Amino acid sequence: MADETPPVDEMHYEQLAQDALRGVIRSALERAAEPDGIPGAHHFYVTFKTKAPGVSVPPDVMAKYPDEMTVVLQHQYWDLKVEADRFSVMLKFGGLPKVLSMPYTAVTRFYDPSVQFLLQFEAPMEVEPVAAEPEADPQTPPPSTGDDGPKVVSLDQFRKK
Repeated sequence: MADETPPVDEMHYEQLAQDALRGVIRSALERAAEPDGIPGAHHFYVTFKTKAPGVSVPPDVMAKYPDEMTVVLQHQYWDLKVEADRFSVMLKFGGLPKVLSMPYTAVTRFYDPSVQFLLQFEAPMEVEPVAAEPEADPQTPPPSTGDDGPKVVSLDQFRKK
């Protein structure tokens, strides 16, 4: 009997797919950063790991959300800056403006409930926090299914018919 070793994915296709899907988030945020803001009824729930590398959140917000938080970008957000590998936004917490900044790799969930569009990602490795995180909206996106297996995304739903 031949001893066959499983093939090694030296292309790292899963990571390439994750990076490509994070590009969808960047493109959506770029639209939101335009002078007219987010079009139509669209709005975004962005869930991220507050202790992920590169995340910057004020300490008082981080104290409230030491692991993960969800922010909502709909009507009241300011100074949205979208870069190739990260974004930052000003939100109000208790009436006070706070700036949050995070790399796309810290995002674990991106949800637009107006069209039921959801992207989920593997949680990044955590580091000790540099700052704190923003408050979550009471209307959070659906919970994770708990399926840690490979993710298959069908592009058929995005094609024009």
